[in-house]
Amino acid sequence: MSASSASPVKASSSIGSTATGTAPGSHTHLDERTRDRVLSAVLERGPVSAAELGESLGFTPAAVRRHLDALSGDGLIEIKRLRSPASGAGRPARRYVLSRRGQSAMGEDYLEIARTALASLGQAAGPEAIDDFARARFSRMEERYGPVVDAAGPELESRADALAQALTADGFVGSTREVGSPGVRTGTASAMASLQLCQGHCPIQSLAAEFPAFCEQETSVFARLLGVDVRRLSTLARGGHVCTTHIPLGRSSATPVAPEDAQVSDPAALSNHQQGRPS
Repeated sequence: MSASSASPVKASSSIGSTATGTAPGSHTHLDERTRDRVLSAVLERGPVSAAELGESLGFTPAAVRRHLDALSGDGLIEIKRLRSPASGAGRPARRYVLSRRGQSAMGEDYLEIARTALASLGQAAGPEAIDDFARARFSRMEERYGPVVDAAGPELESRADALAQALTADGFVGSTREVGSPGVRTGTASAMASLQLCQGHCPIQSLAAEFPAFCEQETSVFARLLGVDVRRLSTLARGGHVCTTHIPLGRSSATPVAPEDAQVSDPAALSNHQQGRPS
């Protein structure tokens, strides 16, 4: 299910022809199909540059920018300015992502296409193929987030904050909060020994509900970026109000509590970001 093979999405062409007051049918059918391919590729690969889109779709730079300008004018995509190793100390690179309107316009159509494609992939090549697809998708996230997290320095709290900010820039609404850990004590005092990394939005929520490999691979990326073992407490895909990841602090000086002394809680109850929120 690469960007180059993304299927057209009907919702985008109907909105694209009316959002700016343009009469339906004023664009050629070919233009609408091409624009749908660009929009689908932005959804699958975003944040993505115009050059990357042109290369993956086989378009000239001028052609892909023309479609990106039209989609931006229709309010279906947004421009993010993100730093990367290639951009150095200069101006951040322009990257394209779907806007909230774009997600609403094509979300269900895209997710149905993705579900069908992944189900077919699993039937043809087995569940390992779905794992490989999810791993490849999140490896791109790891490549982009790595320099951002590393720039925050060695302190785990700072790295987690940088990760949350990177997630927010991608539309995941990331945040962190320090909480107590009921299963860890330092000496005789209860330690404030963990962080919670929360994501308030997931653009592939229903897809992840059917294919847990997406959540699993994302969690693995978080662990590698932060350099510690992390644990997913709740997910939007499983009915949580937010996706919550437990990040242990001070593990080198902390000692685990015996299982019989630990407080056993439902994973959702451990998420402070969920407490007091309506169900």
